[in-house]
Amino acid sequence: MGIRIVGTGSYLPEKVLTNKDLEKIVDTSDEWIVSRTGIRERRICSDKQAASDLGIKAAQRALEDANVKVEDIDLLIVATITPDMFFPSTACIIQTKLGIKGAAIFDLNAACAGFIYSLSTAQQFLQMETYKTALVIATETLSKITDWEDRNTCVLLGDGAGAAVLKKEKGDSGILSCYLDADGQYGDLLNMPAGGSRLPATVDTVKNRLHYLKMKGNETFRIGVPEMVNSVKRGLEGCGLKIEDVTLLIPHQANIRIIKAIAKRLSISIDKVFVNIDKCANTSAATVPIALDQANRQGRIKQGDIIELVAFGAGFTWGSCVIKW
Repeated sequence: MGIRIVGTGSYLPEKVLTNKDLEKIVDTSDEWIVSRTGIRERRICSDKQAASDLGIKAAQRALEDANVKVEDIDLLIVATITPDMFFPSTACIIQTKLGIKGAAIFDLNAACAGFIYSLSTAQQFLQMETYKTALVIATETLSKITDWEDRNTCVLLGDGAGAAVLKKEKGDSGILSCYLDADGQYGDLLNMPAGGSRLPATVDTVKNRLHYLKMKGNETFRIGVPEMVNSVKRGLEGCGLKIEDVTLLIPHQANIRIIKAIAKRLSISIDKVFVNIDKCANTSAATVPIALDQANRQGRIKQGDIIELVAFGAGFTWGSCVIKW
C-alpha cells in the first residue's frame, strides 16, 4: 500500500506583471532581472483576492483531476505565509467555501518548504489510516507583503496556488520518502519583521515599512544551495535510490542561478529539472505544487517515473520528497 498523489491542480491569477512593467515602478531593467533571476513575468492577484480564493481554485482543479468528491476529503492542510488573516485559519475559510464536512483542518507555515512539509504530514496521517483522503493546498499572495520600493525583492515574487489530493492505494507507487530539516538561527535573513506579537502594528512599524518581506539575498543563496542539494541526496537515501534514478527533479523556483547550481552539484542534466520561474517567479510554498501540476498536465510525468520535490525557505526550513508516480 502506498500514499499516492491521485490528482493535482494549480491556479495563477489573471494579471501578468512583466519586467517591462517593473521598469516603470523601480530602478531596474528586464535585462538585469532575467540575467540574475531568470524571471520574465509574474502573476499578481487582484485587490479583492486573498490566499483562500487562489487556494480554492487550485483545490477544485485537483479534485477534478483526482475524480474525488468534496465529501470524501477528511484531512485538509493549507501551507501559506500569507493567510487571509491570523485566525481563523485559511484552511477553515477554504473548508467553508468548498463545503468540506467532518474533516481535520489546519494551516502549516514552513514558508517555501510548506508544501513538502504538508505532504509529509498528510502521508503520516494516511499511512496510519487516521484519515483516508487528504487535500493539500499551498497558496500565496506575496504581492500583498511585497515592498514595491525595494528592487532587490519585488522582482522576485509572484502569486499563485497549487494543490494535490492524496489517498492510500494498493501498489508500489506513491511517496517513497520525505526528508525535512530546519535551522532557526537564520531567521533574520528572510522574514517579515512586524505584524506579529513581537512587533504589533504601530505608526512606526508602518512608516518604517516593516510589514513587508525582507531578505538578505546573498546569504540566503549561500545556505540554500547546499541544503537543497543535501535534501535531494537525503531523500534518495531514504528510499535506496540514486540521482540517476530520478526522472524529473522539481525544485523550489526562487532563482534560476540556484536551480542551475543545484543541478550542477548533483550532476543532473538541466533537461531533467522542471523550470517555470520565467513565467511564475517565486510563489513561496506554492512554487512546487504549481510546477508539479504543470509537469503533470504537460505530460512530463508518466506512470512509474521517479519524481523528487525539493524546497528551501524562510526559517530556514528545507526538505525533499521522492515519489514514484
